[in-house]
Amino acid sequence: MRTRNAPETRRRILAAATGDFAERGIAGARVDRIAAGAGVNKAQIYAYFGDKQALFEAVYRKHAAAIVDETPFSVDDLPGYAVGLYEAAQRRPDVIRLLAWARLEGVDLPMDEHAVREKVDEIARAQSDGRLDATASPQDVLALVTSMALTWSVVGLSPVTGSDHEAALRHTVALAFAGRRSS
Repeated sequence: MRTRNAPETRRRILAAATGDFAERGIAGARVDRIAAGAGVNKAQIYAYFGDKQALFEAVYRKHAAAIVDETPFSVDDLPGYAVGLYEAAQRRPDVIRLLAWARLEGVDLPMDEHAVREKVDEIARAQSDGRLDATASPQDVLALVTSMALTWSVVGLSPVTGSDHEAALRHTVALAFAGRRSS
């Protein structure tokens, strides 16, 4: 018989929910299946998370935060940031599937607005200093870099034998957002 250990119970629920949501989406996931996979009863899931939507958001936040935490952002190395996001997505395909399901099902995903704002502010300063091209807004630069980094995961392209996605990504991001050159 398991003893009560709230952090461990929560971890098991999130792990079981990650698998079910990634495989079946929000609508297809079942709380009873998640409960069975976590070795808890449905009431515990509702007690910890409230409802299935809140459980999905907790799963997404956990995994998105892990990618953000393991991918350092440097405005002076946007190509490196893009490659870091690409590599993190390759290591965590469940996150990409969670993102795809959320978009398909029209769910607004929770995000760390403070972290996004910090990145946008850093980009704006770099644009103002001439270190980055200022043609696109700072928000667009962040969105474009992120989109470029996740392209292979989101569109479902398999890695091409002999292709160097990281080099192509690094080169493209560098070209797209290069700052002013001194003559």
